[in-house]
Amino acid sequence: MFCAHICQHVYNRLVSHSSKPLPLAGLFAALADTTRLRLLNLMTGGEVCVCHFVEILGQSQPKISRHLAYLRNAGIVAARREGKWMHYSICSIADPQTASMLASILDVLGNDKQMRTDRKKLDRVCCEVGNVELHQIQKG
Repeated sequence: MFCAHICQHVYNRLVSHSSKPLPLAGLFAALADTTRLRLLNLMTGGEVCVCHFVEILGQSQPKISRHLAYLRNAGIVAARREGKWMHYSICSIADPQTASMLASILDVLGNDKQMRTDRKKLDRVCCEVGNVELHQIQKG
């Protein structure tokens, strides 16, 4: 199965750019928290709704939003509103060395057992949401 939001994910991934220069100390500070690493790991496949972060990580929405704001202020992620929900995606970093370093870190995260478990949960949640939306469209 596929996520019903794949086109939007691809679009946002291509157009989300960080205009801020990313100082290394700020980048490493943003990455120095397990929750923020888990959030970034979930966004490696594209845009994710904050409601999915809350469900997958099992943490409160205010805590998740605080960590996402930290990543956004650091210039690592971008946000957009859709109705009452915020959706987040990883920005394209302008500096090639910083972008390469972040990509390497994200690759390493993909090998971690907890991170793989989180991604599997996201795949299930995403497909469930897609199935509900498809069913609503077919009924409507």
